[in-house]
Amino acid sequence: MANVGSVDRLVRAIVGAVLLVAPFAAPAFFESFGVWRFAIAAAGAVMLATAALRFCPAYVPLGINTCGVDKR
Repeated sequence: MANVGSVDRLVRAIVGAVLLVAPFAAPAFFESFGVWRFAIAAAGAVMLATAALRFCPAYVPLGINTCGVDKR
């Protein structure tokens, strides 16, 4: 059951890739974040996974479905 539309999926993929790579590509900037830089990378991984699977578990209780936007 997909609930992530095309635009939502594209934004999630771009932001997820940036969040996943940034803490390791710019370690000097993210050094002050301490262990939180790994949480940032994990958030990026989750965003990439939801983009790939086209399903966001957080959307279910909120009743959000961005797939309907694609059906115009």
